[in-house]
Amino acid sequence: MSTEGGNWTDLRARVLSALVMVVIGAGAIWAGGLALAALGVVVTGLMVWELARMVIPDNNAKHVAAGALGAVFMALAIGPGGLLPFYLLFLAVPGLLAWEGRKLRLWVPLYAYGLQLAVWYLVMLRGADGGFFWIIWIVLVIIASDVMGYFAGRTMGGPKFWPRVSPKKTWSGTVAGWVGAGLIGWGLVVIGGAPPILILLSILTAFAGQIGDIAESAIKRATGIKDSSNLIPGHGGLLDRFDALAGAGLFLFVINSLIAGA
Repeated sequence: MSTEGGNWTDLRARVLSALVMVVIGAGAIWAGGLALAALGVVVTGLMVWELARMVIPDNNAKHVAAGALGAVFMALAIGPGGLLPFYLLFLAVPGLLAWEGRKLRLWVPLYAYGLQLAVWYLVMLRGADGGFFWIIWIVLVIIASDVMGYFAGRTMGGPKFWPRVSPKKTWSGTVAGWVGAGLIGWGLVVIGGAPPILILLSILTAFAGQIGDIAESAIKRATGIKDSSNLIPGHGGLLDRFDALAGAGLFLFVINSLIAGA
């Protein structure tokens, strides 16, 4: 979520909303299984609904249909049998429904598809060997990157990272995010005995999260939308909050697929 370069008036709402999200998210991650799967289904449906709202103004029927399809296909994908090729194909359907042909063209269904694939990967990762550790690591990396970037960007300011797409994101906040992610990796190496490569992987994962943030910013800028919705006080919508986590999840899915196929 782009939060750099502004005032501090939203900090209280952000903190309170963040605490609620932490409680819900931490509980689902700890429980795993059905609890995390249910959260993944709900989050997917709401994010696709938000995407449809951004690209197809004033069409509530399509908004709801896109979100419902997103939730249904995610439930099928994470249900018994895992992500079968049939479900992999049909994960794209909600994005196609949300595609407004005059704007963004194929970027919308591709973005929706990436969101759904990232959520699926994160839910399935929890059930793998060592999955709890990896999920916690991903979340800590994204939180550290976001928090460090938020405060560095607002206190230091400076040149913009990509002003045409994300006018509030600064280089100071971007680099601070990398530092924060690297510190998480370093801490796990020193305290947890993780391999040193985790430091580099943490930084790359944070950067992938920032790209996820920028991708959503590009869609909002193209559609003239400030927030994907107002579901979360101080944060906007679920897309505004989880765009970075989705970017990180998609990146790790690709890395894992490449390693598995090597």
